[in-house]
Amino acid sequence: MTHFTDMLDGYQRFRTGGWQEQRDRWSELAEGQSPKVMVIACSDSRVEPSQIFDTNPGEIFVVRNVAALVPPFETTPGRHGVSAALEFAVQFLKVEEIVVMGHGLCGGCNAALHQSMHGAEPGQGGFIADWIALLDDASAEVRAQHSDLDSREAGRAMEMAAVGVSIANLRTFPCVREKEAQGKLRLHGAFFAISDGVLHVMDPASGQFAAAA
Repeated sequence: MTHFTDMLDGYQRFRTGGWQEQRDRWSELAEGQSPKVMVIACSDSRVEPSQIFDTNPGEIFVVRNVAALVPPFETTPGRHGVSAALEFAVQFLKVEEIVVMGHGLCGGCNAALHQSMHGAEPGQGGFIADWIALLDDASAEVRAQHSDLDSREAGRAMEMAAVGVSIANLRTFPCVREKEAQGKLRLHGAFFAISDGVLHVMDPASGQFAAAA
């Protein structure tokens, strides 16, 4: 189990190792960033996008949240963290691709599938319940198609469906629709299986996933 003191030891190794070894790269990044890809991933500690895709600092702009969800475009008052990050990536960094990456054994998707947080008070699961309510329609479809909701088949169906929901919600943002129509932005769905370490990519036409070549 890693604690903050262990992380400080790790920092010292980084400061004397990786940081020094890539000094030119860090100097370049100190002047600004220009990633071409935005990755929307889950906050799950087992799924680290930079590790999975073997990228270096400055190469991908990452947003992580429960279940790798993107809310639909809306202008109602509130704190729009994901929307703000998306707006920054698309309009200011001018990323050319957005990847939504779900993963196996996702706790948020499991809660959406089983409706286990439904009715919880804020601070006791209510914030989670409100967030994963974005998956209510997809959850209803998966529940209707699977008699055993505890099966890995049902769980994976929910996890992959969540990626599709976020891809669809991305297209509700005017800036995303516009740039995609102009060929300046591409959307990708991906799924990483924790159990076997295999990345699956969503076919844009069928919505089906297949192992990455």
